[in-house]
Amino acid sequence: MSQDFAERPTAFVADETAEARPKPQRLRLLAILSALMGFASISTDLYLPAMPTMAKELDANAGSMELTVSGFLIGFSLGQLLWGPLGDRFGRRLPVAAGLLLFVLGSAGCALSGSPEQMICWRIVQAVGACSGVVLSRAMVRDLYEGSRAAQMLSTLIIVMAIAPLLGPIVGGQVLAIAGWRAIFWLLVIVGLVTLAALFTIPETLPVERRSKDSILDALRGHLRLVSNRRLLSFAAAGGFFYAGVYAYIAGTPFAFIEYYHVAPQLYGVLFALGIVGIMLANIFNARLVTSFGSRRLLQVGSAGAAVSGLVLLVTGSTGWGGLAGLAIPLFVFVSWSGLIVANSIGGALQDFPAQAGAVSALVGALHYGSGIVGSAAVSRLADGTPFPLALVVAVAGVGSLLSLVLLPPNA
Repeated sequence: MSQDFAERPTAFVADETAEARPKPQRLRLLAILSALMGFASISTDLYLPAMPTMAKELDANAGSMELTVSGFLIGFSLGQLLWGPLGDRFGRRLPVAAGLLLFVLGSAGCALSGSPEQMICWRIVQAVGACSGVVLSRAMVRDLYEGSRAAQMLSTLIIVMAIAPLLGPIVGGQVLAIAGWRAIFWLLVIVGLVTLAALFTIPETLPVERRSKDSILDALRGHLRLVSNRRLLSFAAAGGFFYAGVYAYIAGTPFAFIEYYHVAPQLYGVLFALGIVGIMLANIFNARLVTSFGSRRLLQVGSAGAAVSGLVLLVTGSTGWGGLAGLAIPLFVFVSWSGLIVANSIGGALQDFPAQAGAVSALVGALHYGSGIVGSAAVSRLADGTPFPLALVVAVAGVGSLLSLVLLPPNA
């Protein structure tokens, strides 16, 4: 850690200050925040092509392996309720560093697992660590920017960090072919250690005078008060329903594409990458328009698009119409709406709570990824060897995202 950063922990304390920093510092901050936000994606996307192979080697069925996604989401959603208050009380960097160490430990445990049960347990540990970077990187954005500008920066970060899920399944498929599935988790160990080292090259964004004096228990009680805020809950619910569909997609497509439609594991990564390209394009669109049209309006457009594409998928997934293309194209359209839904859902929820950015980010993240648990578990529970369960869950998620927005008060 450089002396400059150590002695000036309150750099980046306002929007104007952040913009005024030298370009190399701003680019480094952008890169590291993007990496931290990407830990949720790389933790799962890298091993998606390996799931059928892992099921065979660990003597597990498709449902059991899909539960490794659900297990990750359990740790990821509950862990955020811890890291958010810790980040508000002790600053952002120290909790993120502790979380990265847990991520490294969990990834190593996954690499050494000999059964589905062990894998699920270590995935929970991995997730608790990974979510520290995700929840607190969002809070760091709120430390630096406000309102629509925060939503715009979140979209920019998502565009940059989308490289991870774009390349993840492709890289994972190649690692699987060359070195086996365990090497994928050893690669995650390396990624965690490199990110931990990079973390200490950027300044703390939450100065001491702005840190919460509440105990962690008081902060956890505060989550209950935040949940009663109708505006916050509505923004969070719109994103939460969508996350249920996204994680149904993540858990269900390896088996739908690879086993049902006989797509090669290496080519699965290409199909998955198409969805990430759609997300990137939609985030570019969102970043350019959000300051003009506002988070709520673009969130409504995205939720409506998700509902329509989910219903189309339900028709094609239940009838088999169009074969692989009939399944892949509506899924591509559905996940692409993430560009208008995720950043605006988070930005809208954070807007009214600058002093509680960590807690709000944690609560919204817990609701989002908790919904992901429901989506991935539903696909696992309903698994029947066909794409229908995947299509059903995605359709319900899209419609739910749209309907949740009617809960927003008239003056929102």
